[in-house]
Amino acid sequence: MSEIVLIIQFLVLIGLILTALAVVFFKDLISAAIALGASSLLLSLQFFLLRAPDVAIAEAAVGAALTTAIFIFAIKSTERKEGYK
Repeated sequence: MSEIVLIIQFLVLIGLILTALAVVFFKDLISAAIALGASSLLLSLQFFLLRAPDVAIAEAAVGAALTTAIFIFAIKSTERKEGYK
């Protein structure tokens, strides 16, 4: 592989680690769901860089788009308690 692809893979992996940590540390559920979608999108980019475009498309469609939309819809459908922090 060329050095540019290796650098991009390294940056994507660093982004995956950062977004996974953001999912854990965000207190707001909407922010955590969006960070999870970003993590899934970076994972699909990693699959594409590893020359697995069919897996990348499936991960982008299901992981980044559909799952994030379902999580946000479910969070918006619930009611927040005022005393909960």
